[in-house]
Amino acid sequence: MVGQVEDLTPQEVSKGIAEGRYLLVDVREPNEVAAEAYPDAVVVPLSTFDPKLIPDPAGKEIVFACRSGKRSVTASQAAQVAGFGYNKHLAGGILGWKAAGLPTTPGR
Repeated sequence: MVGQVEDLTPQEVSKGIAEGRYLLVDVREPNEVAAEAYPDAVVVPLSTFDPKLIPDPAGKEIVFACRSGKRSVTASQAAQVAGFGYNKHLAGGILGWKAAGLPTTPGR
């Protein structure tokens, strides 16, 4: 059963990452990540998404992120269907992240 996906603001996510509470999972495609990336995110592209590929969060909560906030919801729902309790995403994606003045890194 798919539960609700909780919207988090860029500020909430940035603060949670800084405090060691969140692990950001970028579900954008490799070509998008190559152009611009979130600092400290792990990349698990939605096109080949398997929640088992997400590294062990080691006590952190998983937060999904994408470009605008649509694919991150899809990823969260897919993870929930697979039995994982990952129900948070970055509302507004990298567009909202940058609009909030938060840093990105050159692609990798």
